[in-house]
This record gives sequence, structure tokens and C-alpha cells, in this order.
Amino acid sequence: MPAYPDLTLPEDGKLVHNITHFARALRRAGLPIGPGRVQTAIEAVAAAGFTEKADFYWVLHACFVNRPEEREIFHQTFRLFWRDPRYMEHMMALLLPAMRGVQEEERAAEAARRAAEALLADAEMPPAPETLESDEEETRIEIDATATASAEERLRQLDFEQMTVAEMAAAKRMLARLALPVKPLPTRRLRPDSHGHRPDWRRTFRASLRTGGEITAIARRRPATRWPALVVLCDISGSMAAYSRMVLHFVHAVANRQGQGWAKVHAFTFGTRLTNITRHLRRRDVDAALAAAGREAQDWQGGTRIGESLHAFNRDWSRRVMAQGAVVLLITDGLDRGAPADLAREMERLRLSARRVVWINPLLRWDGFAPRAQGVRAMLPHVDTLRAGHSIASLEALAEAISDPQDHGEKARLLAALAGDAPGG
Repeated sequence: MPAYPDLTLPEDGKLVHNITHFARALRRAGLPIGPGRVQTAIEAVAAAGFTEKADFYWVLHACFVNRPEEREIFHQTFRLFWRDPRYMEHMMALLLPAMRGVQEEERAAEAARRAAEALLADAEMPPAPETLESDEEETRIEIDATATASAEERLRQLDFEQMTVAEMAAAKRMLARLALPVKPLPTRRLRPDSHGHRPDWRRTFRASLRTGGEITAIARRRPATRWPALVVLCDISGSMAAYSRMVLHFVHAVANRQGQGWAKVHAFTFGTRLTNITRHLRRRDVDAALAAAGREAQDWQGGTRIGESLHAFNRDWSRRVMAQGAVVLLITDGLDRGAPADLAREMERLRLSARRVVWINPLLRWDGFAPRAQGVRAMLPHVDTLRAGHSIASLEALAEAISDPQDHGEKARLLAALAGDAPGG
């Protein structure tokens, strides 16, 4: 964690007003801050005092930061808001395009960019009243009325990791409207149907008793259908953080939309351990649902143990949720730290229990992606289809992958590359 920055406190007596605006900037940068936490921060500053710079920084940090990934965003927003009176120039410079990566320096730059966007948006808004009641109303990001269909199409194709705060908010609204329809499955049971192809002699003879044994019509029946269940296994490790949150927004929409055909939607997250978040996603409010799921899953942005997590699922949950041919949606990049043989064994067991296993891998956004990681090599033979999952457009294509048993996505190409890398290939 970087050292606290030097700060210059306002001398106009509007400390409450400035803390309120600072909280709004943090919320636009992605931190879940409501009016209650703003009130707590003001009371904490009043109790602790602000004669020491370090005290003021860490009091606000304790009130507004709950997760490790929020620390850098808080630090950059604090630095720009409280320290530099010319922070608008810094914000415009930070908004220049930059390459993103997983290194610590690049993460700090990304946090600074998000802080700059939040503060720039706050600076362009008209000043709020001096009281805290102004923060009671939920902050909304409005879409410009002049936005065209081409802008929406660009958003559909944009990588989740490259989205700004405003683009992510717009993308979440689009994901809430997405559907994931599925075709019903035929069963061995038969049900009455006047247009069915199979005669129902029992009903026919019973009806003839009312006409003195004369058969006036032949009753018919056809095979009944049922809806499959959807089982979602979502990787929430550090390398999947930008994608798992957006995918879970999509899964929430699927779980709460009526008339799509799914009998049930079961959702699990995994990083270093498996967590069942099904009951949390049943909440109608997506923010409340994902906040509850985040509290339940303690391994967000941690390591990756896909093999151990699948073993826990196959042992504890498979028979409960995989009955009657469930469809499995596996969202992970396949970068596992465990033994490849164990992962392959658990994937094979998962495939034998499911009607169809659909693997969503964000790494497929790269044209040159090849199955070089041991985890990818172990998983690839045991899935039915392999698709990208880095954008709204890629998630829209899931309906085709789930409904068409002949769809294999990128699996055939990667299997051919895997065979070419084998000794003697």
C-alpha cells in the first residue's frame, strides 16, 4: 500500500460538503458507497479530528474501503481530490489511452484512470446542496441522447477489461436485457395430444364405454417435454476479476427472467474454494445480489485451484443439481496451479454428469491464443464447446452454443493445435 499523500484541507469550513463530494467520486470510480457510509465517515472524522494528515487519510480509508482491490482506487482518488488544486489537468492526462496488464504498476495506472473519470464527471456536475440529504438519491449515469446505434454496437464488441466506468454501467444495463433461451428436452413419458402420432388405446376404450362400446375417435398422445437446469461455475480468481463480475450480472438476469425455459439456475464461484451463491442470485436487485455473493465468497481475486474446486462440486453438489441432463456453463481462463491429471479427471467426471458442458474462456479474445497452459490442455478434451466470453457480443452468442448440439466453437481448432504440439505431431 502506498504511503498517504500530503493533503491540503479546505479552509472554507465546508468539510462535510467536501467529504460528501469525495464519496460521490469514489462511488463513480466503482466503490459501493451509500449515504450511511458517508454519515459514518463524517462522524469518524469529527471524532478523530484532522490535525494529522495520516489520521484524516486512514479514517476515510477505514470508512470507504472494504476490499483489497479498492485500496488503489481510493488512494488515487484521494490524491487527486484533496491534494492538488490543479487536479483537472492531471485527470485529462490520465484519461489518455494506456495499455493494461496485471503488473502492479499497470494496476495503479488503471486505478488512477478510474479515479480521474470519476472526478471529471463530478466536476462537470452542478454543485450539490450542502446537506447530506443530497446524497440520499441514488447516483445514476445517464446515457447521452445523441448516442447512436453505432455507439451501442461498439459497446457490444468492446472488451470488458477495456471499459471505462460509464461504459461498464451501460454494459450492465445491456446485460440485464439479454436472454438465454433453451429448447425443451423430450422425455419418455407421454401426454395426451389430439395431434400426437401415437394412439392411446387405454383412453380410447375408456371413452367407448360412454357410447356402448362403439369407438368414435382414437385418442392420441405424444412425448412430454421438460426444461433442463443451468449450472454456472464461475472463476473469480485475480486473472478473471474483470470478466467474472460482468458474467455474474448476465447470470443474474438469466436466473430472474421468467419464460426462458430453464427449470432452475444454480450458480457457483470458485478460486481457491467452491462457493454456492444460488440463493443470493435470486434477489431481484442485482447490486444487492452480487454484494451478498461477494460476502459469501471469500476468495475473490485470489489464486486458482480449478481441479480442487471441481472435485468439491462433483463430490458435494453434482447429484443435487445435475439431475435430468443439466447444461453446465464453465467460465474460466483455465490457468490452474494444480496437477493437470487431477484436473482432467474431475473434468471427465463433470462431463459424464452433464448433458452439455460449455466452456467460456476470455483468453479466446486473442487471435493467437493456443493451448499452451497445462490447465487448458487438461480441460479441452472434456468440453462440448469452447467460446470467448470477453464482451456482450460473445455472451449473446451463448444461445447458439447451448441450443445447437453440433456447435463446438473453437474446440476443434485448439484440439488440432494441441495434436500438432504433441511429440511426433
